[in-house]
Amino acid sequence: MKLSILGTRGIPARHGGFETFAEQLAVYLTEAGHEVTVYCQDEQNTTPHTDFWQGIRRVHLYGSTSPLGTMAFDWKCVWHSLRDKGVLLTLGYNTAIFSLLYRFGAYVNLMNMDGIEWKRQKWSFFQRLWLRFNEYAGAKLSRHLIADHPEIARHLEWATTPDKITVIPYGAEAVHEADPAHLEPFGLTPGNYGLVIARPEPENSILEIVQAYSARPRGVPLVVLGKYRPEENAYHREVMKQAGDEVLFPGAIYDSSVVQALRFFARAYFHGHRVGGTNPSLVEALAAGNPIIAHDNRFTRWVAGEHACFFSGKDDLALILDSVFEDKARLATLAAASRSRHAEAFTQEHIMRQYETLLVRFSAREVRGSVPAGEATAMKKAG
Repeated sequence: MKLSILGTRGIPARHGGFETFAEQLAVYLTEAGHEVTVYCQDEQNTTPHTDFWQGIRRVHLYGSTSPLGTMAFDWKCVWHSLRDKGVLLTLGYNTAIFSLLYRFGAYVNLMNMDGIEWKRQKWSFFQRLWLRFNEYAGAKLSRHLIADHPEIARHLEWATTPDKITVIPYGAEAVHEADPAHLEPFGLTPGNYGLVIARPEPENSILEIVQAYSARPRGVPLVVLGKYRPEENAYHREVMKQAGDEVLFPGAIYDSSVVQALRFFARAYFHGHRVGGTNPSLVEALAAGNPIIAHDNRFTRWVAGEHACFFSGKDDLALILDSVFEDKARLATLAAASRSRHAEAFTQEHIMRQYETLLVRFSAREVRGSVPAGEATAMKKAG
């Protein structure tokens, strides 16, 4: 199979969940003998170029990280991909209208529709309108859709039919050990801190988590990973203003071994996401055996399982902290529930195999569609 992956900033991952997933899938498929190309956004070099990383072909195209720059980059990726044979996998629908180009040829484009992006509070009315339009365009123009959560699949039925949607969540490798030395630069010790890993956006409930944690002394710090720019962003500024002395902001960390250690040794993982489907960071917390304290919504409940702790606002989160955070037996029960839920639905091998099966199935259709009519007739007679 030949596969091209579009829609991310590229690999190796240095930005977010889609980049991490693209890297994991590309490596898995390459090791399985498939030919994989990943399109990468280059902020410096305006000259398109190609190289290889861990056997994966990378196509580097210029694009600034501004909204318009990213849109221009997406357009270049779609245009460039028209010259490649094989299956196309687009991660995200933010510029799905560009997929119209694939409809003018025998291109097989599958699209991972991500979450309900247009509901995010940070977008203006016109930005939400653009995203809503592209969600519809992605559902209509793509050959097949991948939803990372059953609720996302149900949501997409407003624009397409259920038979055009396959549900495949994200996976993660189980983590059973980590190097505690990675904690030392942060002044942390195993089991003696809480952890949040999320983009600092209102719908991720960072403010509520920080307020609840800072309601009284907890005796251990709360580590909040993410890129905070209080001088530029009012929400970031308010989060940091409300944070007590026990809340630490070490910034965004992309060293996977460090992040893995921070997860593995955390007393509990706080997950405040309210919008979207299966969040990769929550899956990775399950894989690390973290006790989960999460926002109560239909997306998170399916991922974390019914045995996690759930909160709806800062007040009941504060109550959970008061009753659970010091209860070692309860934390051990929550940790076991996380391990069980991960093994049940989110092992990396299981998820990668599902993607491979789906992509190979559509690759076979693409190959059959590219066989000239005369050859196809001869093949049928020979069979």
